Amino acid sequence: MIIVAATSLLAACSSSNASTNSSGLTVATTVAPITSIAANIGGDRVAVEGIVPEGTNSHTFEPAPQVAALLSDADVIFVNGLQLEEPTKELAQANMKDGAVLVDIGDEVIPESDWIYDFSFPEEDGKPNPHLWTDPLYAIKYAKVIADTFSSQDPANANYYQGNYVAFKKKATALSNALLSDQKTVPDGNLKLLTYHDAYAYFARDYGWDIIGAVQPKNFEDPTPQEVAALIDQVKAEHVPTIFGSEVFPSAVLEEIGRATGARYEDTLRDDDLPGEPGDAEHSWLGLMRYDYVTMVEGLGGTATKLSALDTSDVAPDQAEYPQ
Repeated sequence: MIIVAATSLLAACSSSNASTNSSGLTVATTVAPITSIAANIGGDRVAVEGIVPEGTNSHTFEPAPQVAALLSDADVIFVNGLQLEEPTKELAQANMKDGAVLVDIGDEVIPESDWIYDFSFPEEDGKPNPHLWTDPLYAIKYAKVIADTFSSQDPANANYYQGNYVAFKKKATALSNALLSDQKTVPDGNLKLLTYHDAYAYFARDYGWDIIGAVQPKNFEDPTPQEVAALIDQVKAEHVPTIFGSEVFPSAVLEEIGRATGARYEDTLRDDDLPGEPGDAEHSWLGLMRYDYVTMVEGLGGTATKLSALDTSDVAPDQAEYPQ
């Protein structure tokens, strides 16, 4: 399946913006949220190509050798870092052209002392939780790194990139403020997340939510019966109204926990699969995070009035290629 996806990606490359925007930067990105942010900052001055197909497990993704063609053509390669995409990073390092830059965005925006190790990412394995982009405060920092990289590689358009960064920061800040307002409507004690994939650790730390568990263990196998029983007891004890699954990682375990506790099982959260299809209005980082926050707030008994009213349109034309 991965080989097919990668082959499709290369087919897309042959007819994509990379071929029609030869005077601008060619940019390779990994997961879709980074692709979206890069497209918002770069607008029509760059050609952005994603590598990891949406709906794919980015933690286990292995790029086919053919992806080297895209990586060898790129002027800029953005990876999330924090050891999320090591196979892709290694392939990039082996194929980069002279003058190209490889940027581990996450490693740029968070010191190692602030890394989070948790349920799916135990410290003894040495890999921290890499999901910084689900936190608007870090997404703004991602956008700044991207804007500064574009400005350095393409000084003639630096003002354009920095202007798009300012506009993106304004929208991400509005998203953050709307979340802070709407989460106040959640009943006291309900800002608790039990999820399948542990993608909201940094968000929870910054916004005052409590991650009570993540079903997905480090090896992507089901938890033991004893671990499931402990989660059932915890959900009952803490009166958690909704538990959250992922549309990428269907979980029979979470369904079982929902039945055993009476909690509603909401299975549509997504951390790196953007809503809709490429070209749709909500197919963006802003659309993704607004969807998740509305789903969380409403699932836990609140109202998402401010979030629902947000303008999540892109700040610049999103002409990126998103592999599906």
